[in-house]
Amino acid sequence: MDTRSPQPAAPSLAALLGGIMQDAKDLLVQELTLAKLEVQDELRQIKTAAISLGIGIGVAAVGGMLLSLMLVHVLAAYTDMPLWGCYGIVGSVFGVLGWVLLAAGKHKGEEIDVMPQTVETMKENAQWLREQTTSDTRSSIPVRP
Repeated sequence: MDTRSPQPAAPSLAALLGGIMQDAKDLLVQELTLAKLEVQDELRQIKTAAISLGIGIGVAAVGGMLLSLMLVHVLAAYTDMPLWGCYGIVGSVFGVLGWVLLAAGKHKGEEIDVMPQTVETMKENAQWLREQTTSDTRSSIPVRP
């Protein structure tokens, strides 16, 4: 008398492919969720940086205006130049300095990565899935008869 319990049948090819497709779907959903979270994190960092930058620009602008007025009057007091010429010199110096700082800020802004690494990973996964579904339908997984 055989006391062994019957062994469960091997899963069918359709069940295996269905499982693979479900796993691929789950992976893509998780990748999309991760990409969304990464984009939200990047936006939060950009927002924080923009607020700090805005406040800093405002404070620096007020200080810069007062400093430039002081420099104009110091220049007028120690030279024989008319007041309008002193304003022109100080304004030109600050104008050139402003253009240099704007160029540096533009360069830094171009370095911000708005496409996180997860998007590239998702593209690779989609390409792999396309290759798997369009490749030869014969499976290399051994199936028991």
